[in-house]
Amino acid sequence: MPKYTVLVSGGGIAGPVAGFWLARAGMKVTIVERAPEPRSTGQGIDIRGAALEVVKRMGLEELIRSRTTNEKGLAFVDKNGKAFAEFPVDDVHGQSFTSDIEILRGELSNIFFDASKDKVEYIFDDSITSIDDDSDKVKVGFAKGAEQSFDIVIGADGMRSKTRRLAFPDEEAPMKSLGQYTSFFAIPRTASDTDWARWYNAPGGRGIIMRPDNVGSTRVYLSIMSTEPAGYENLDIAGQKQIYHRLFADAGWEVPRMLAGMDHADDFYMQEIAQVIMKSWSKGRVALLGDAGYCPSPISGMGTSLAIVGAYVLAGELQRCGSPEEAFQAYEALMRPFVEQVQKLPPGAPGIANPQTWWGIWIFNTVLSLVTKTGIVGLFARFSLPHADKIELPLYDM
Repeated sequence: MPKYTVLVSGGGIAGPVAGFWLARAGMKVTIVERAPEPRSTGQGIDIRGAALEVVKRMGLEELIRSRTTNEKGLAFVDKNGKAFAEFPVDDVHGQSFTSDIEILRGELSNIFFDASKDKVEYIFDDSITSIDDDSDKVKVGFAKGAEQSFDIVIGADGMRSKTRRLAFPDEEAPMKSLGQYTSFFAIPRTASDTDWARWYNAPGGRGIIMRPDNVGSTRVYLSIMSTEPAGYENLDIAGQKQIYHRLFADAGWEVPRMLAGMDHADDFYMQEIAQVIMKSWSKGRVALLGDAGYCPSPISGMGTSLAIVGAYVLAGELQRCGSPEEAFQAYEALMRPFVEQVQKLPPGAPGIANPQTWWGIWIFNTVLSLVTKTGIVGLFARFSLPHADKIELPLYDM
């Protein structure tokens, strides 16, 4: 007899990790995912600090390291593509602006899916439409499947979580915009592309990043500090791409190549850069996990790591504690100080790294150049990064 029946909404990163540990803790787990199959697309993400320890406890570190992009570091370049500041992976600490574990989101998601699929029931091409928590059970309605009841529901369905909207209808504006919009997509790799990520700034708060992958493509990030893309979620993919053609047409460097590649990219994705900040991550028998409850934003570099650590802690506390409510309180007590630290972004971020004028870009580039010339690259990078290991992971009996 399982301790609890658990429904997890979201089959990306947080959901499968939670499913893995919940099943190990003796619970019956169902994961519902709106996509028709396990997701295979996505940009580069990394695993840092305590999240790496969770991966080790899952027995997946070696497999994950075998699938990394082997990115060598981050180089800042001028409009001619010439690097003026380089931040390599720190060989000692394994961290810098580039982690020693950089992996495509689709690759990592599939690793976690494969590790959990024999222990967890997956339902694809469906989603939650209603939640009725009567304190003993949670009745859940689905877009396609029949209504079911569970002991616990966990929302791991991202920054714009449907679970959060259904279970926390009175929560006022949990998403806090950072004033930036970013698109992600892959383009064919060319001879000019290297194993280094490259970052270029153009006036108007525009940031352009190209990153290597391990499947023969180059990953592109086009970001802008502007209110013009507001309402993008109401447009189709073609309409969103037109926004980027209009806003980046004169950006320079290799942007024309990127925009041409974007038109043919079938993995294009656009999002507002924001954080999710809530007073509580649980209500009754429903709890939120990862970006759904405490998205730190992509610029923190910690979204994936928080999701992995949060999934482990939530499962462990549900195994350890006597009731869901007690477990949710313990989960939040342990995770919230860590989350709040990660969500404290560098002063002025992200605007400070995406200047509006050539003069601002010159100042930004000069500071970075001085950092590299004075030989304090590693120190600068480490102090600029979040403290990814500032949580003491309990050792649960699961």
